[in-house]
Amino acid sequence: MDPNVKKLFDSGADDYDWQRRQLIPCFDDFYGMAVSLVEPDERSPRILDLGAGTGLFAGLVLQKYPEAKLTLIDFSDKMLEGARQRFGPSADVQYVAADYSNYDFTDSYDVIISSLSIHHLVHEEKRKLFSALFKALRPGGIFVNADQVRGSTPQTDAYYKERWLASVNASGLPRQAIEASIERRKLDINATAEEQIQWLKEAGFGDVDCMYKNLEFAVFYGKKY
Repeated sequence: MDPNVKKLFDSGADDYDWQRRQLIPCFDDFYGMAVSLVEPDERSPRILDLGAGTGLFAGLVLQKYPEAKLTLIDFSDKMLEGARQRFGPSADVQYVAADYSNYDFTDSYDVIISSLSIHHLVHEEKRKLFSALFKALRPGGIFVNADQVRGSTPQTDAYYKERWLASVNASGLPRQAIEASIERRKLDINATAEEQIQWLKEAGFGDVDCMYKNLEFAVFYGKKY
């Protein structure tokens, strides 16, 4: 993963949580669908959160499955510090400061989740990651990825960006926060929904689909049989 991404997220870690609702116009539906798709067979599932940041997605899932055992991986120590504050001391939450795009996943999981992170990888890294995640899941395990997507044409992609910018400009966020988000987004490497569905299928996932999409915000699902 591009080290410049780490620098930008390190610098924005302290404000990340409270800004996210304003920066994601469809926040409630986006995360609501993602959490609803997390339906493991186990009451105390082992869950891996990729690019976990401050633990927002993992925290929502933990409310649904309070006996879950979480592993949070992120390459920004400052972001993970926010997660430590969110969850407090707990033997059921592990923190891994590492670049998950080349991480050796030696454990197995019932669920793997990610939100707004994998789009930072170049496309070949995305494809390799999906294969590694398929191997890291137990049979019956599921992968839920809530992320950004590119429009299917340059025109639709430009429209996504126009709509997003209009929304954040009207959100009430301080101008400095908006500019910082625009700067972070210059490093995005979005893929289309169709490409990501195809890559998940190639990795071995079944029942692959884009379960939710609002312009550039999409939630993907896949299961290991």
